[in-house]
Amino acid sequence: MGHHHGNIDGNETKNLKVAFFLNLSFTIVQFIGGFLTNSVAIFSDAIHDLGDSFSLGLGWYLQIVSKKKRDSKFSYGYKRYSVLGALINSFILIIGSIFILWETLPRIIAPQEVQPKGMIAIALLGIIINGIAVLKLKKGQSLNEKVVALHLLEDVLGWIAILCGSVVMLFWDLPIIDPILSLIIMCYILYNVFKNIGKILNVFLQRIPSNVDLEKITTYLNNKEFILHYNDIHIWSLDGSYNVMTVNISVKRELDLDSATNFLQIIHEDLKEYNIDHCTIEIVQ
Repeated sequence: MGHHHGNIDGNETKNLKVAFFLNLSFTIVQFIGGFLTNSVAIFSDAIHDLGDSFSLGLGWYLQIVSKKKRDSKFSYGYKRYSVLGALINSFILIIGSIFILWETLPRIIAPQEVQPKGMIAIALLGIIINGIAVLKLKKGQSLNEKVVALHLLEDVLGWIAILCGSVVMLFWDLPIIDPILSLIIMCYILYNVFKNIGKILNVFLQRIPSNVDLEKITTYLNNKEFILHYNDIHIWSLDGSYNVMTVNISVKRELDLDSATNFLQIIHEDLKEYNIDHCTIEIVQ
């Protein structure tokens, strides 16, 4: 069983690696293409894809690092590095969006001529390359791959919008479509960034995870026969998906050591149904 899990881990690392190099290569093409076609919409998507490349690269790196688990330096392992990476990535996207806004606003007032044929070529390339990356990651079994695949699918939809806008500009002289598309892409990026920053800060501030119902856990503990009382419940998430809990419980005196050990194992297993991945229980008098 462990061997099978290792294969899944290996495939996930390989898939993220392929998606990373596809995305990074195309990001470079986008920056060059945006310059040659004079398109801020393509520049906007290039900034977005640069953030995606960072996320993919970090995900690939963290997948390798995560095998180390806990050590003498990090007793909980390296999971929180992914949250730090997400925070850094968010700030990169915000800075990129401010730059795009700076470039785009003057073009709304005085639209500049763009090269729609070149834009169509880059948009088609974007749909193909992001589409390949989506198909590669969609086959994956891990949550990490599925989330990245969804993100890249959104990129495909963005390129379809640029393709449609480019086709319109090919037949009609409407260069203002380019900065409008740029602003739409930028607003979409910022919407997702600020939505994610809220989730990231909740992890750093050790808020009780949204997929954990504290009331259900306290009801469960109240219904346990051998527990007299409990206190000091603390629940937080290491990386937004791996949840940790600590609690002090007082048990009835007639419970011997073996029975207490079995009792604690049952609690550990039961709490997994309440989305608690790791629980530290201290028995107090």
